[in-house]
Amino acid sequence: MKAEATHKATASGSKMAVLQAPVGVRSIVSSMVAFFIVASSITFLLDRGQEAQVQMAVGQEHHREMQVRGTTEAGDAGEEECNWSRGRWVYDNVSRPLYSGLQCAFIFPEVACDKYGRKDVMYQQWRWQPHGCDLPRFNATKLLEKLRNKRLVFVGDSVNRNQWVSLVCMVDASIPDTRHKMRVFNGSIISFKALEYNATIDFYWSPLLLESNSDNPIIHRVEYRIIRADRIEKHAAAWRDADIIVFNSYLWWRKQKDDMRMKVMYGSFEDGDARLDEVEMIDGFEIALKKLTEWLGENIDKNKTRIFFAGSSPTHSWASNWGGEDSNKCLNETEPIYKIGYKAATTDYSLMAKAKSYFATLERKGIHVEILNITELSDYRKDGHPTVFRRQFVPLTKEQIANPASYADCTHWCLPGVPDVWNEFLYGYLMYK
Repeated sequence: MKAEATHKATASGSKMAVLQAPVGVRSIVSSMVAFFIVASSITFLLDRGQEAQVQMAVGQEHHREMQVRGTTEAGDAGEEECNWSRGRWVYDNVSRPLYSGLQCAFIFPEVACDKYGRKDVMYQQWRWQPHGCDLPRFNATKLLEKLRNKRLVFVGDSVNRNQWVSLVCMVDASIPDTRHKMRVFNGSIISFKALEYNATIDFYWSPLLLESNSDNPIIHRVEYRIIRADRIEKHAAAWRDADIIVFNSYLWWRKQKDDMRMKVMYGSFEDGDARLDEVEMIDGFEIALKKLTEWLGENIDKNKTRIFFAGSSPTHSWASNWGGEDSNKCLNETEPIYKIGYKAATTDYSLMAKAKSYFATLERKGIHVEILNITELSDYRKDGHPTVFRRQFVPLTKEQIANPASYADCTHWCLPGVPDVWNEFLYGYLMYK
């Protein structure tokens, strides 16, 4: 809030100076010439995609102006033509990061990169700037007021938990009294409660949406996966009463190797009619989407519950996608990819298209599933992953220590970092759309 006030004061002060200072004709002409020189320089540099150089060229005053522009109260949230998902990353060490990872008491050790030895902090200082419009400025107090007497639940895998941790840290600093907030672990549910607001922000572990052999958040096998085609009620009981649900289920439907397939169980051992099939991973995803869509159509109160489905979060395990060496994965990357419109060859957009097609069938029932399209903006951020700077839950082998890239995490995201923008999208939808 202090930084917010500073920005407003800076903007206000600049405006007053223009109104009050008498300016001669010669001064005006000089100012206009200087302005066109700077503007031409900016255009040239932006065309080359070099964000850092742009800011250095225009100087600190222009840098502050950029921050004010990127932190409007409502942004352009009400404009239909404003596509938040298309834009560029702007280096911004004035308004970023939104919180301190070292001070957030709720951060998880697998994403606390600075705590576990990452020295460069640039990954915390990039702001997402949509083309031709702005994201609304995140206001934790307003969000908590919006969530008063309500429950927001993230449902999905560890990437969705990554987003949950981000949002909890984003609101944590606005509740300085530790007696007014708490975190509760209850099996597959992790619950953050802002007691003063009676607001709850939960994460529920359900990586495949349906009941599966991976329902234990700690004990599960990544490569050997079985879903129960007609069983969702056990999971749905955890989100049935939610006011806001954010689903995310992509990571566990990706192939870890070329011949990987999803096992699908029909019936039950109890009834003696159990049957096991094998299908392609994307076909298994469709089975899960079909059952989820059916459940939503039959059980959701469209006048109470808002539903979101997060876009696919890309990994950066193949450095050849951006001109690097695959053997390095995303190790030692410190800046985003600057090429506008970049899409990695390994980023799969087909799963998101499948999800959209299934959720579209709910529209005739008046149920709208909103898509948080965060895939492209995340694709640029090869620098945003923990790599080796995270808690290692299993002791490293000598081979791993000798070859850090072999165990580098290029799937999850350092915090503060990229998931903060995902939550700015969520905030914008909740507050203004």
